[in-house]
Amino acid sequence: MTSRHPGAGLSPARVGVSMAVASMFCVQLGIAASVGLMDRVGAFETAWLRLCWAGVIFAAIGRPSLRSFSRPVLGATVALGVTTCGLTLLFMGAVDRIPIGTASALEFLGPLGVAVVRSTGRAKLWAGVAGVGVVLLTQPWAGSADPVGIALALGAACCWAAYILLTQTVGDAVTGVTGLSVSMPVAALTATIVTLPSAHLDLDAGVVIAGLGVAVLMPMVPFTLELFALRRLTAGAFGTLMALEPGFALIIGFLILHQRPDALAVLGIGFVIAAGIGAERSGARTDEAVHVSGRDELPQASLNA
Repeated sequence: MTSRHPGAGLSPARVGVSMAVASMFCVQLGIAASVGLMDRVGAFETAWLRLCWAGVIFAAIGRPSLRSFSRPVLGATVALGVTTCGLTLLFMGAVDRIPIGTASALEFLGPLGVAVVRSTGRAKLWAGVAGVGVVLLTQPWAGSADPVGIALALGAACCWAAYILLTQTVGDAVTGVTGLSVSMPVAALTATIVTLPSAHLDLDAGVVIAGLGVAVLMPMVPFTLELFALRRLTAGAFGTLMALEPGFALIIGFLILHQRPDALAVLGIGFVIAAGIGAERSGARTDEAVHVSGRDELPQASLNA
């Protein structure tokens, strides 16, 4: 009899790794697709538009009932929304001031910190290998040092670490994308409060539609995949896997933008691939309380829509 759950024959770790890798691929495509929109309306405004679209769509899909959330879970979900907003806005502010390679290297300190703190034994070694690979990939010493840009990137790193831990907490507590159907509207509202007072938006139908397309690539699809991945992987393994993201950026830059990586960057790819393989082998969650197949179901309300 065939299982109705895709990937039922694969190990949870392998499925989680596949989801995390697909998420990173979507993120890099989303960044590439955002360039034109950022030139049109600005970096913070683009981030706001993405979060607003994601908030509206997730709320429509999930149709969350706040009464179904316990107080601690609701608090964690709201905190996840605020953290998501901070991660998005701070990183966009950083890349507006410092090279994206430098910003990425500094931002990765967040998930790397989670990987080091949450991992044990051999898994700590993979976190260290990933860190070396990211430094070789991004080569932060080659960029200019803007104190404000560095501070923004470090703030994004803190938000990314909190995002990983909160996403796992919320994903374990509620089914499907119900957590995102609350956290993303919170992120959109927070971004509106922070961004709009000083924003100069030039919205027309083309900008709004472009914002929808970018929102699907980032954050809608990646955040959903990461939520499901963190139900299968330890936070430490997930943090280690995030080292692959600069590698994806390098590959997409080579294939689409014809940017040739140097020898150090190629060596860095080797390090992060090795770390990714190690994370897959040692990163499966063993807590029996997590039943990932059932928790990955979409909310019944959306199925009946």
